[in-house]
This record gives sequence, C-alpha cells and structure tokens, in this order.
Amino acid sequence: MSPALPIIQVTPPYWEEACKHLIMKDRVMKRLIPKFGDVCLETRGDAFVTLARSIVGQQISVKASQTIWDRFAALQKKITPYSVLKLKINDMRIAGLSARKVEYLVDLAIHFDSKAVHFKEWSKMTDDDIIEELIAIRGIGRWTAEMFLIFHLMRPNVLPLDDVGLINGISHNYFSGETVSRSEAREVAQAWAPYCSVATWYIWRSLDPVPVAY
Repeated sequence: MSPALPIIQVTPPYWEEACKHLIMKDRVMKRLIPKFGDVCLETRGDAFVTLARSIVGQQISVKASQTIWDRFAALQKKITPYSVLKLKINDMRIAGLSARKVEYLVDLAIHFDSKAVHFKEWSKMTDDDIIEELIAIRGIGRWTAEMFLIFHLMRPNVLPLDDVGLINGISHNYFSGETVSRSEAREVAQAWAPYCSVATWYIWRSLDPVPVAY
C-alpha cells in the first residue's frame, strides 16, 4: 500500500511579519493571534496528490475519505498522473470511488500529464491565473483552488469568501453572531491585506483550535 503523504508543518517566510501587521491593524487579530502561539500552516506537499485527495474527499466524511483514499493509493506503487491514467476504471470503482470522482481524477491526471496546468511555473504566476488553470479541471471549483493556494502554495493574500468557516468566523468575531454578507466580510478583510490568508487561518482557529491540513 502506498503510504499516506505525511503532513508537514511549514512556517511561511512572511508569517512573523504578517502576525505583526495584523495585530497592529485589527483589534480581533490582536486578541486571537497570541492565543495560538507557534502553530501555523500545515501542508501535504505534492501538488497532484493534494488535489487528488481534495477530489476524493468531496461531500463525504473525513473517515470515509481516508478509507477510500487508502484503497485508491493501494492500487499503485506511487501516486502520479501517469499511474492514475494506467488504472482500470473498475478497480477505482471497487476502491469506493463514484463514477463521477473517477472521471474527475482522470481529468486531473490528464491535465498534469499533458502539462495543461503549468505547475512548474506556478511560483511565477498570479493567484488569479493559477485559479483559472485549476478550475478548468473537472471537480475543482474556486473554493478548492483557493484552499490549494493557501495550504499548498502558501500564498499570503487569499480571501476565500466562499468558505463557510471564514464567514461564520467573521460573524462570530466581528458581528456578535449576526448574519454577514460577502461584501461585509470583504470590508472587514481590508485591514488584513496583504495577509488575508494568515488572518483567515486565525479566524478558522477561533472556531476550531485544531489546525487544518488540506
């Protein structure tokens, strides 16, 4: 069986500077950031595997996702675009993947194998250009692309307004639990720039102290 890709704790080079900026600019961040000490972003490393895991985990529990992922991983020595394209559809279905998720994984593999996504150039590309490439892949929407930017590419200024946790966290921390619109959330986040990713991460922590790995 292919081992699950390890979670790696990474401190982005901008993290300390971002925390200082947010504490100075935002009253809620001034309260939240000291509560969580040295905890920071976590990543699983490989881009293709990270996106494949996100597809496998869509609309199912974490436990079910891990079970299916382990079965899927066991079908190949190492998970690569080429290895996925060599798999038999029936074997993938027996592993627990729906027909649609099989199609999504194959499409993801085709995009990587054919270099339709310029993953070697991502470090030089803008957030919006990377999102545009990713959402062209079946099964990957804007939210998934934004999570990828935050957790895998460690981009500092991503504001995922489609994320329920972010909106709920802004409601809880800034509006005493009242319903918050996207425009109100965007207005709050003006003080966070250019470190919206870091502020979002702390908003998530305010709702669940256990760090998320994507």
